[in-house]
Amino acid sequence: MKITIITVGKIKEKYLKDAIAEYSKRLSKYCKLDIIEVADEKTPDNASEVVENQIRSKEAERILKHVKEDAFVITLEINGKQLTSEELAKKIDTLGIQGHSHITFIIGGSIGLGQEVLSKSSFALSFSKMTFPHQLMRVILLEQIYRSYRIINGEPYHK
Repeated sequence: MKITIITVGKIKEKYLKDAIAEYSKRLSKYCKLDIIEVADEKTPDNASEVVENQIRSKEAERILKHVKEDAFVITLEINGKQLTSEELAKKIDTLGIQGHSHITFIIGGSIGLGQEVLSKSSFALSFSKMTFPHQLMRVILLEQIYRSYRIINGEPYHK
């Protein structure tokens, strides 16, 4: 299975880089992982809805350049479906059984994903109704993908 994570913005904090590196290393046993960072747009304070839509569209254009036609696209959205860790594991496992050998997860920038990306989504996933920094979300997503593979393979992992 190939897992691609497309994310808006760079990671600056060393502790987040270290966590991403650790989970990437752990995941190498289970899948081919590719993390693609695209540039984010600066959002002015008190930006209008029009300006925010323009920003989301620019970021969407950058994201979509990296979405492969054969990929099953999972977007991370506040209003997406919330799954337990076991349900996410089943989803990943089932996609593989159904012949999807490439899953692409997309994490938007600070103001979310553009409609152009949302329309390409095969599944909208939510980790919570709360908002998380997109840099931290990358670590949380990697941990949950790793946990999913441990569950799929019947391997122990703390609860």
